[in-house]
Amino acid sequence: MASRHDPAPGHGNATLVARRMGEAAANFLAALTPAQRARATFPFRHDEERTRWFYTPTHRNGLPLAEMERHQQRLAHQLVATGLSRAGYVTASTIIGLETTLDYLERWRRPGRGRDPLLYYVSVFGEPSDRGAWGWRFEGHHVSLNYTIVDGRLISPTPTFFGANPAEAPLGGAAMLRPLAAVEDLARELIHLLTEEQRLAAVISPVAPPDIVLGNRPRVVDGALPLPTPVLSGAPLTPALQEAAEREWREMGLTPRDLDALRFTSTPRGLAAGRMTADQREVLTALIHAYIGRLPEEIAAVELAELRRLGIERIHFAWAGDIAPRRPHYYRLHGPRFVVEYDKTQDDANHIHSVWRDPENDFGADLLARHYAAAH
Repeated sequence: MASRHDPAPGHGNATLVARRMGEAAANFLAALTPAQRARATFPFRHDEERTRWFYTPTHRNGLPLAEMERHQQRLAHQLVATGLSRAGYVTASTIIGLETTLDYLERWRRPGRGRDPLLYYVSVFGEPSDRGAWGWRFEGHHVSLNYTIVDGRLISPTPTFFGANPAEAPLGGAAMLRPLAAVEDLARELIHLLTEEQRLAAVISPVAPPDIVLGNRPRVVDGALPLPTPVLSGAPLTPALQEAAEREWREMGLTPRDLDALRFTSTPRGLAAGRMTADQREVLTALIHAYIGRLPEEIAAVELAELRRLGIERIHFAWAGDIAPRRPHYYRLHGPRFVVEYDKTQDDANHIHSVWRDPENDFGADLLARHYAAAH
């Protein structure tokens, strides 16, 4: 069976991206000391670690930029750049740079290193090669990039998470720094383009959830509700934490009916693209491109081709919360093999989380299972 990341006519050779990743990962690892390499590398079959991801400031495994020499940091960034388009890399760099701005806004109250742009970690799973399976992760506060490669082909680039705090920051005059402006503005443009009848289908709750609903679960889970904040940072889910989360939901005005509407289900909720006009679908397609376009051009082309094959008209657009700027809101795009979640609810609605996932193949789960079955 052909992979979605086999070379596609007219879209360039996606295997070149995997080759560039392998070369960059090998160069990075070769520049490390034995102790650093031990921190940076894990067996590929260590699935618990490989599928463990965070977008909060928390303890992480891997080797942080803070413990690298400058030439090693540059090699780490060269690896990161192989997994992103130019626009995606600029966005990631800006998000990382915002850590010092956030430290300032919090009046440097956070202990230790505080909000630190060097607390981004590189992890390599397995040995970079054009045979067998390997992968890599780059992650810190508000960035989580996860790639799985098998037999020289990139089989999964998800989960892909970008956040921003602050989401908007003044640059002087009327200029604002907004690294995730496209994924906010295009969605708001779409909700405003809908007719009253369409909006009734698209708006699933008058109140936005406190965070993306799937959180940082290693798999897309049917029936999921938002996770308590400590769980997002690695704490075990206890009855006390669940009770505290439910109390927070009530204080936010989320009713049981709202929560049930926001619950992630394998059946998409909201308004299907097939019920949109051509102009509305054009904006929806641009919004989808804003997420997939974070990847290298060769991979983005393959992903977009796969979405078209599965049917973009089957993707649903769901909204929760206010439709006005700087008011708490959330949206979800959901169709076959494709889920996007976005929220802008925290810190006076000036804090964004956005993630793209494949419900069947995050961390290469589906294609790895086929690979191992074929090998035996």
